[in-house]
Amino acid sequence: MAGSTGAEWPVMSIAETRKVLTAPGMPFEMETLTIRGIPTRVYKNAPPHLRAVLDQSRQWEDREILVYEGERLTYGDHYRAVSALSRVLTERYGLKKGDRAAIAMRNFPEWSIAFWAAIAIGAVVTPLNAWGTGDDLSYGISDSEAKVAVVDAERLERLRPYLSHLALAGLVAVRTPADQLGSAEALEALIGPPSQYKSLPDTPPPDNGIQPEDDATIFYTSGTTGRPKGALGTHRNIMTNLINVGYGTYRAMLRRGEAIPEPDPNAPQRTMLLPVPFFHVTGCHSVLVPTMAAGGRLILIHRWNPEHALELVEKERINAVTGVPAMMWQLLESPDFTRRDLSSLDGLTYGGAAAAPELTHRIRKIFPNFFPGQGYGATETSSVATANAAEDYQRKPESVGLPPPVNDIMIADENGKEVPRGENGEIWIKGPNVVKGYWNKPEATAAAFTDGWYHTGDVGTMDDEGFVFVKDRIKDMLIRGGENIYCVEIEGALFTHPAVMDAAVVGIPDKVLGEVVGAVVRLKPGQKTTDAELKAHVGKLLSAYKVPVVIDIRTEDMQRNASGKILKNVLREEIVPLYKTA
Repeated sequence: MAGSTGAEWPVMSIAETRKVLTAPGMPFEMETLTIRGIPTRVYKNAPPHLRAVLDQSRQWEDREILVYEGERLTYGDHYRAVSALSRVLTERYGLKKGDRAAIAMRNFPEWSIAFWAAIAIGAVVTPLNAWGTGDDLSYGISDSEAKVAVVDAERLERLRPYLSHLALAGLVAVRTPADQLGSAEALEALIGPPSQYKSLPDTPPPDNGIQPEDDATIFYTSGTTGRPKGALGTHRNIMTNLINVGYGTYRAMLRRGEAIPEPDPNAPQRTMLLPVPFFHVTGCHSVLVPTMAAGGRLILIHRWNPEHALELVEKERINAVTGVPAMMWQLLESPDFTRRDLSSLDGLTYGGAAAAPELTHRIRKIFPNFFPGQGYGATETSSVATANAAEDYQRKPESVGLPPPVNDIMIADENGKEVPRGENGEIWIKGPNVVKGYWNKPEATAAAFTDGWYHTGDVGTMDDEGFVFVKDRIKDMLIRGGENIYCVEIEGALFTHPAVMDAAVVGIPDKVLGEVVGAVVRLKPGQKTTDAELKAHVGKLLSAYKVPVVIDIRTEDMQRNASGKILKNVLREEIVPLYKTA
């Protein structure tokens, strides 16, 4: 295989690229610090905290940072709005360093303003899943003990029945008609409308002396039982991810024989389309923060639609699209794909769900001059834990790639001991991007974290080169289009139907979404129901994306093992043909 320079690929081994990239003075230079009692490799030249990223963004005053459905916001206007809101949070609502500030809204530009305003003063930002129910949102606010919440009109309406039970010092509403505000205060009344951001004072937010190990975010990750757990991340966690996101690209360049580019303040601004939500670590830590740090531009959309996305690629001259594999399939298969001018596009990256190897082959065939990439990580690893890109991805499309230099990955047996290369075990991850633990859940923290190692719950292997392969999940969970769906939650909803005796939920492979929800239900003697009735029942209790696409209704028991547990692998094999014919 030849590299892009014409030399035989690879020009450098993986070990050689690591040596070059981590050498003194390089962006990935490392040092060892003791963090929470554990010696940890960290990036020596990483920004110390998120406030530093915000402050240096002032140099791009006139550049656009966010474009949302025709609305445009410059770095200068963004900074002044962030600073104004940070003073409101401090002076009006008494928000202090370490206090929690919740955000519940779709990807409006105001999401970014709220995030950076709270982060800048050392508050702990708690992004809530905007697709959640009012009960879900209320739980996130109360569990995190948020002092302030910034919400949009739709989330405000869902929260309204719960507001009297929430101990909020401030409730700020975004894009909400005056007659729907209720007890909330309009953001526009507090800092002015976007058209007036230019006239806001050009002064920095209050400085509360943020340190790298200070708490920064609480991202909720669904648990297999009970309520979601809040992963408590620090500024160093997120700054580590900021550096991690670029490592795979630089490694690929060296293996191709290309030189690492010198930082160029006059380089053309790069533009990325972000169809995934900010309330996921991918959208926040791996897109919003790196974009701010590099002076890039983000194109936001109201709702994912592949035709609209392709229109924006052409109109805004977008360079890269990041998302889940389902979105990439939809772009490639859209009738508009061949009708639009996509010549500006040079990158497609995805993660968050299983990607079929044929996806990279398809992209490579259409775009011979660039390669896709995929990554692997979790909320608990602040996003990136491995990356696979360019020729390495073409060579090993089933692999999620290699870890960055500050991360260690171990394939562990049930006793926490490393297994030989090529053997299955649980994937454990260690490094300065691994979160402190779960907010106010010491038992869950102790179960998932050991001496700095995060137990992912994923079954995987590692080959002789160190490439990681994710095989299955120990956790009873499936991933639909990048969204974690826990089977027990759907099973619980099915159990509430009066005709249901037993229920089991499994993931069914799907080329576009990665997996979809399938269910097998055993009825009580003498009871009758239909799959349509059961789907409607679940739809009343849970979000639409959690409703099974196929329900196999039975009167006999499901196969079980000796201890009485349902054999879900057998059920999966039985239900897959039903999905294909549905």
